[in-house]
Amino acid sequence: MYRWLYLKNFFICKCSRETRRKLAFPKELLLIDSTTVTVGKTRLPWAPYHGERAAVKLHVALRAENGKPLKVTETVGSKHDGPVCESLENTSFIMVMDRAYGKLERLDRYQIEGQSFVIRLRDNVHLEKPRALRRQVVTDSSIIRDITCQLGTPQCRSEKRHRVIIFRDFDGREIRVVTDLMQVTAEQIALMYKARWAIGVSS
Repeated sequence: MYRWLYLKNFFICKCSRETRRKLAFPKELLLIDSTTVTVGKTRLPWAPYHGERAAVKLHVALRAENGKPLKVTETVGSKHDGPVCESLENTSFIMVMDRAYGKLERLDRYQIEGQSFVIRLRDNVHLEKPRALRRQVVTDSSIIRDITCQLGTPQCRSEKRHRVIIFRDFDGREIRVVTDLMQVTAEQIALMYKARWAIGVSS
């Protein structure tokens, strides 16, 4: 687990300097991720995982500015990421997270509490009543759509409208992220999320 943190810190320091030169983010990025460490079940009998394995999971909030963990929470390996991220929240940062953290109620709460975020949406999340935002045409931009909308179906829908950016990744696949940031360009928001890839964080 210490090797994992070392590698994260090495790559994030390398990429954050380049990112800072290109962009002026309103707040520092806080990259949220988890990693699971598995061992034989006899070594951790209190943390059963799959079959003959046991596991613990480290939920980490990494500062993009200096590559240091701001906070680390340890759980058993079977613990879902979503609820644990609430212990990593910090309104001084823009939290950048993957699909496991995109609960609709949480997004509404973040907007109310002033917690800035860029979170990837699951592919099956419905975009209700989309409205296109005005944006300048940027040459060779990866942006496909820049909209505000409600998220979800009538059975489970966000109360608030959220900004959604749809862009293509390096392999041409469509990526959808949701954010509360309204005063930065869609290209900047896409780059905030791409910072996860630069340090080897899962998408």
